[in-house]
Amino acid sequence: MKSEKFVSFNKPQIYLITAGTTTAKDFTEKKLQILKLIKTAVEAKISLIQIREKRLAARLVFEIVSEAVNLTRCTDTKILVNDRADIALAANADGVHLTRTSLSAAIIRRSFPRDFIVGVSAHTIEKAEIAKRHGANFVTFSPIFSSPGKGDSQGVEKLKELCKRLKPFPVVALGGIDETNFAEVLAAGASGFAAIRFLNKEKNLKKIAADLHRKTRIQI
Repeated sequence: MKSEKFVSFNKPQIYLITAGTTTAKDFTEKKLQILKLIKTAVEAKISLIQIREKRLAARLVFEIVSEAVNLTRCTDTKILVNDRADIALAANADGVHLTRTSLSAAIIRRSFPRDFIVGVSAHTIEKAEIAKRHGANFVTFSPIFSSPGKGDSQGVEKLKELCKRLKPFPVVALGGIDETNFAEVLAAGASGFAAIRFLNKEKNLKKIAADLHRKTRIQI
């Protein structure tokens, strides 16, 4: 396990979430694609990656996560596992990302190592506040912009309201974010942004990472 699991939100973070389309039938092919994407993310200095392959049996998720952890060892990239804190711990991942059907962050905090990273999905300000009280490291708030199958968008103003209310607790914007609007969510106070469809394309991942790192250097 990595010696340090602290996630610094002093600079805006990019949170890559895998597509979640892998099945047992196409596992071998899709696993290679996921690992290739993770390798690209590490090279682009992406700080957070969530393995979100919900269609797979636990043993197959464990296999992907274990190999992903090997790729991120001795780097600043952290691997989180969607929902399954047990798999994350067994595979030496850095933490878990909890959904609305997961165990609460409070339970994870009581039962897992102190340095285990806990991210929580929040779709309301109230849920985000609960996650903070329960000891989460950060929340994702979504959907900010229109995103297929994700319901009505929250909008940038609600994101701004949440960031102001929870400050300095990290809020990561999610939903419909791409190269045209990521700066808008950061300006609203988000500590970073996450994406599934957009960031699962290697060329997009590399370009937006370069753009963000360049903007951050200019600001500094």
